[in-house]
Amino acid sequence: MAHTATAPAPGNAETPHGTTRGSGVNFGRVLKSEWIKVTTVPSTVILLSCTLIVMVGLAALAAWGISTAQGSMAAMAEQDPQMAAQMEAQGGMDAAALTVPSSGFIFGQLLIASLAVVLIASEWATGMIRSTMVAVPKRIPALLAKNLVIAVIAFVIGTASAFISYFISQPILAVEDLDFAITTDGVLLSIINTGAALALIAVLAMSIGTLLRNTAGSIVTIIGFLFVLPILIVTLLSNLADWIPDAARFLPDAGATQMIAPEIADDAFNQWQGALVLGGWALVLLVISLIVTKQRDV
Repeated sequence: MAHTATAPAPGNAETPHGTTRGSGVNFGRVLKSEWIKVTTVPSTVILLSCTLIVMVGLAALAAWGISTAQGSMAAMAEQDPQMAAQMEAQGGMDAAALTVPSSGFIFGQLLIASLAVVLIASEWATGMIRSTMVAVPKRIPALLAKNLVIAVIAFVIGTASAFISYFISQPILAVEDLDFAITTDGVLLSIINTGAALALIAVLAMSIGTLLRNTAGSIVTIIGFLFVLPILIVTLLSNLADWIPDAARFLPDAGATQMIAPEIADDAFNQWQGALVLGGWALVLLVISLIVTKQRDV
């Protein structure tokens, strides 16, 4: 009896090495998987929405505070010619008004950092990381995909909030003639860098979560790293040596502050130098987390 050979399906043809073409794990598929894992969790979507709303709300509140302060200073200047001249020389609250679009960053970085830590540390707490590493045995692509997904999300949230904050704050600032064009020097870069700084903070936080594998401990560490350590250096250690305050410029929070600053003081880092500082911290911690995860049991 004659036997009829059945041709393999085009999408599942076997390669010379015996593997099935189209069924391998590649970075694109890993990235898609991580994107689905993050965006389909309701609590994550709610937290991101709250982050956007709160950042915009804080910017509106900052605009109102600056506008109110300008009005009070103007009323006092009407009765004090010397103060009026001083206000005119200093430009009033114009410089402060330029920082309004990015004024929600301080709160935003806390939420984004906490989310990044939870996304990675919770996988170790629940044991889900084992399934991830079985699916992606090389480990590094999985971690890179996780970092890339949270970085993209953080960038979108940060940039969108800064843009929305700009447009919402302008009518509030216009009451005291403090409104400004988005093309004003440093403003557009500050808006975009709000997202870029949040993205780097997210990578930094996820790297810490990967290293510590504990949600609570990682969140406490990132809060101490971003908020407590700079205060300790400036308030407690600055009197010990003259170089300590200068060294504080190389901390992650200082780099982020310079990234989103629309105007730069003469003796301070510019936006790009601030990006190098914060980006350097994020890159070093990311590389360390990849090496440790590659060598450590899951």
